[in-house]
Amino acid sequence: MSLTDDLLSQLQGAPLQQVSRQLGIDSQQASGAIGAALPLLMGALGNNAAKPQGAQALLGALQNNHSGLDIGSVLGTVLGGGGAPSADGAGILGHIFGGNQGRAEAGLAQATGLSGERAGQLLKILAPIVMAFLAQRMASGGQADAGGLGQMLGQEKQRAVQQGGLGGGLLGSLLDQDGDGQVGVSDLIKLGSGLLGGAKR
Repeated sequence: MSLTDDLLSQLQGAPLQQVSRQLGIDSQQASGAIGAALPLLMGALGNNAAKPQGAQALLGALQNNHSGLDIGSVLGTVLGGGGAPSADGAGILGHIFGGNQGRAEAGLAQATGLSGERAGQLLKILAPIVMAFLAQRMASGGQADAGGLGQMLGQEKQRAVQQGGLGGGLLGSLLDQDGDGQVGVSDLIKLGSGLLGGAKR
């Protein structure tokens, strides 16, 4: 099971209901939107972690701000407006997407039928959950190094793009910055400028 599928299954039931209530949409639409947003977030993280300094910065963030948290408590904090670094969805999205956050939100809105505001809100809710999930996975899998994290997320990115679907298609178009249909070096350089380590807190 891929990381995205695993996390998606953990968000079924009560978490899904909470998210749908927060966004003011029905659970079916929320489920579809989450299914599109998770591969986008995981794939963008995989893109950042493809470079050693990106993987190292991400690992540091996971260990310092997101370790020891379970998804339920993170969701409660996020929906309750908690001020902990682990619940700072907007800050996390800035690290994940860099200057492409607006494109990611607009693409998600277009693909799912959500308003731009709701798409942005959904990504802010999911970003801390994804980070807590990855921190949990790293701790339980004993892969507490940047190389292991980069490899794990790289596979996730490949899987998302290959599978297509809403999330994979969104990810592909986001990574293909110059519109030539290929995710090339120039695209990765453009995205690389939004690396975790490059942003100032």
